[in-house]
Amino acid sequence: VQLQASGGGSVRAGGSLRLSCAAPGRDLSGHVMAWFRQAPGKEREFVAATTWSGSSLNYAESVKGRFTISRDNAKNTMDLQMNSLKPEDTAVYYCAARRGVFRSDHWRRQTYNFWGWGTQVTVSS
Repeated sequence: VQLQASGGGSVRAGGSLRLSCAAPGRDLSGHVMAWFRQAPGKEREFVAATTWSGSSLNYAESVKGRFTISRDNAKNTMDLQMNSLKPEDTAVYYCAARRGVFRSDHWRRQTYNFWGWGTQVTVSS
């Protein structure tokens, strides 16, 4: 599955961005979808994950209440709405997918075998 991430950019602290993850021509039902991010000099970290149906989802503590992962049926994408952005949210954001059910290890990047290219998010103070 080839994933395509888009929607990054530069905003001031407190601003919003919406990222999208698409898999043109592919049926993502039965997949777990996730967003990870990697800041310079740091390891790639979990941001949010959900089933394609939205029946199960979870967020990293650092983004709870500010980020929302959801499916856009019209575009057939899995989006990440990011509000109240902070400078520490600055990173390259990656979408990922794997077949199967939502499990307790959904936060582990090693469990995902499909990845999109990253999209840069820069938040200035």
